[in-house]
Amino acid sequence: MAAYIGKQRDSGTGELVFAVGGAYGFFEEFRRRGRLLALSKMTFTHQMVRVFLLEQIYRRLPLLNNEPYHH
Repeated sequence: MAAYIGKQRDSGTGELVFAVGGAYGFFEEFRRRGRLLALSKMTFTHQMVRVFLLEQIYRRLPLLNNEPYHH
């Protein structure tokens, strides 16, 4: 995920969009159009996934900026 975010940042992408799928995932048409990232094979509520995703992005940014990783 860090490599993907870094590549987008370095290529000048101004905005990244993360979509949270429902309990049964996304429609096939949607899956074909985007790059899919699975946080887990388990099913979580949308509220939990938003927190998980935010935390994953937050943890990757220091790595991309060559800052020490906090535990």
